[in-house]
Amino acid sequence: MSSRGGGFGGQPNMQQLMKRAQKMQQELEAAQAELAEARVTGSAGGGLVTATVTGSGELIAVTISPTVIDPDDIETLQDLVVAAVRDANRAAGELAGEKMGPLTGGAGGLGGLGLPGL
Repeated sequence: MSSRGGGFGGQPNMQQLMKRAQKMQQELEAAQAELAEARVTGSAGGGLVTATVTGSGELIAVTISPTVIDPDDIETLQDLVVAAVRDANRAAGELAGEKMGPLTGGAGGLGGLGLPGL
């Protein structure tokens, strides 16, 4: 056994790992709370249809310009709504990546714990 870290090969001891894990959990919880409060908007049709979602992807609003409403062409309106929601969800995903990526090592792993190979 190595005398440097109290573990094998000089790796951090269990107490250090637990402290890091607790800190990381607190940071993740704070980032998740921040995402739940964040609002992002996506649009389609040059802004004729907008969708607003939370940073965690919950749809909270859809706005449709009256000029895009054509009773004889409901399919175009439906497509614009879907496109706006997708755009908003893409933006929410980017925001989540910005907030969570540094905490999860960029790939949802445990990179922040300092464990070799993770």
